[in-house]
Amino acid sequence: MTTTAPRLGPSPVRLLLAATVFLGTLLGALLTAASPAAAHAALTGSNPKDGAVVATAPTEVTLTFSEQIAMGNDSIRVLEPSGKRADKAKIRDMSTGGKVGYGVDLLPGLPDGTYTVAWQAVSADSHPVSGAFTFSIGAPSQTEVALPDNEAGGGLVGLLYDIARYAAYAGFVLLAGGAAFVLLCWQRAASVRPVQRLVAYGWVTLTASTLAMLLLRTPYTGSGKLADAFDLSGLRDVLETKTGAALVSRLLLLGAAALFIAVLFGAYARREDAAEKKDLTFGLAMGGTVVAAGVAATWALSEHASTGIQPTVAMPVDVLHLLAVAGWLGGLATLLTALYRAPSIEPSAVHRFSRVAFICVVTLTVTGLYQSWRQVGSWSALTGTSYGQLLLAKVALVVVMVGVAWVSRRWTAQLAEAKQAEQSVRTEEAETEQAEAEPAAVTVPDDSATNAAGSGGQGEGADPERAAQLARQQAAVATAAKKKARDADPVRSGLRRSVLAEAAVAVALLAVTTVLTSTEPGRTEEEAARITGSSAQGADAPAPGPAEITLPFDTGGQKGKGTVRLTLGPASPGANEMHLYLTDPAGKPMEVPEVKVSFTLVAKQIGPLPIRPDRLPAGHWSAAAVQIPMPGEWQVQVTVRTSDIDQATIDKNVKIG
Repeated sequence: MTTTAPRLGPSPVRLLLAATVFLGTLLGALLTAASPAAAHAALTGSNPKDGAVVATAPTEVTLTFSEQIAMGNDSIRVLEPSGKRADKAKIRDMSTGGKVGYGVDLLPGLPDGTYTVAWQAVSADSHPVSGAFTFSIGAPSQTEVALPDNEAGGGLVGLLYDIARYAAYAGFVLLAGGAAFVLLCWQRAASVRPVQRLVAYGWVTLTASTLAMLLLRTPYTGSGKLADAFDLSGLRDVLETKTGAALVSRLLLLGAAALFIAVLFGAYARREDAAEKKDLTFGLAMGGTVVAAGVAATWALSEHASTGIQPTVAMPVDVLHLLAVAGWLGGLATLLTALYRAPSIEPSAVHRFSRVAFICVVTLTVTGLYQSWRQVGSWSALTGTSYGQLLLAKVALVVVMVGVAWVSRRWTAQLAEAKQAEQSVRTEEAETEQAEAEPAAVTVPDDSATNAAGSGGQGEGADPERAAQLARQQAAVATAAKKKARDADPVRSGLRRSVLAEAAVAVALLAVTTVLTSTEPGRTEEEAARITGSSAQGADAPAPGPAEITLPFDTGGQKGKGTVRLTLGPASPGANEMHLYLTDPAGKPMEVPEVKVSFTLVAKQIGPLPIRPDRLPAGHWSAAAVQIPMPGEWQVQVTVRTSDIDQATIDKNVKIG
């Protein structure tokens, strides 16, 4: 029989699948919404602000966040320029209404200079977050404190924790998907050793990775030191958190999963009565679904789905999404194992998996649309954030995987046709042999059994060890012959290649999905950037140019009249350069003993910020680093002293930013 590569002709099922994926891709890109969906907590504001210069020392430092977070007494640290702690190390929860805020009191009598605020917390989706910024009292100064250049959850501990997270998802996919493949697609696989090992490896991987995450949780969200993984006090604190409770619940459910596996590959595999096996199949399917949904819920209850908008809807949807992923990718891995390692597999089992995979893909599309709406919500977030770009990569991989599955489905059809042709040939050969054997019946002598036994070397005096060795050799030869015939089957080889390609794409898809769970969703990233990036956006805009004001003065003494011309550039928040030019009534440069300047933002009650310019020749004074903390209508006061007792203060408003 000549076998050709499958032709990709039209099919209602394939067209529906392609239309579903295309619709999901299109709608996922066009989704928009108004309110933010939380994921990793983002710092949305602080008092004092980042880079601000305040005239007097504040009594506290407050931070506001985009979502609820968990903080300890050492989560906010305020450090003096020398590196000494400037706070009282006691966090106050200042959240009111929908605003999430925390504060820490400062020590009294703080000196002038630049202070560093470093914070670290755990967001509601279980991921550690951290950051740092500076503010100055009086005027900026040099500081010995270095801003941390590593994020929370990084380093060796972060790498190990991420590996455990990847392994946990992979283990769940193999465990749940492999068991579902046995019960729904190929019940005879319960007695196939390679399939048994695959599901057992999934259980071991998920259990080991869950234990590793539980131990690494303390250093992952705290010190970052691997030795703290065995800190019993830290482990006790982890067990009191939402994530710790979810991990412990997962371990308990894995105990029930171990019992399920023992029954599936034990009593169920040995059961031969059709009615009893049908009842046991139903019971195992119901129990397995409950256990798998419970394990999936441990992710939904502690990660992205449990925070943000509509958590009561998002968590069941997330459970359904994870089950669909396991059913598709785990079933695919089991099918690949069967194609390569099992002696044979019925085409009907492949057909049944094709239907199961179709249902899983439709479920993934629908639940993925909802998750995209929660986590992205706009074109800009889809294309301009890491989460959106990863989501586009995931959609592309799904489309590629569906295309490869399309090819696999055609190979499956040819496998069924080849199986039917083979059965027809065998039936014809059996009928021919039976017809030829009927007229040739003869009487067998009484000693034929003895002669046959003697000819085979297994008579009464035969060596039992030799007989056992011959039996093993014959079994090995038969197995090798079957494997050779199986590998030589072009249809089966084509199906193996297409399923292997599908599995390779599935591995990449699972990796991208795992990365998505630890990436700040685009909606939250854009919302945080909108709140905290207004000053940065203003800095990126064209500079407004230097501001210039002219102030006449009269100190009342001899030669006390004159004019001050003040220029400030670029007249924007941050560092500015100030120049003052003093002239007498005749317009000539005027020398005076002292000039002082201050800036006050009356609307925000900031200031006065004192500036002492340096004297230059010919009535020229300047200051090279005038720090203006924020835009607004600032009041500029200039004090001119012309003698020991004669001075005058004049003021005028100037617009900054």
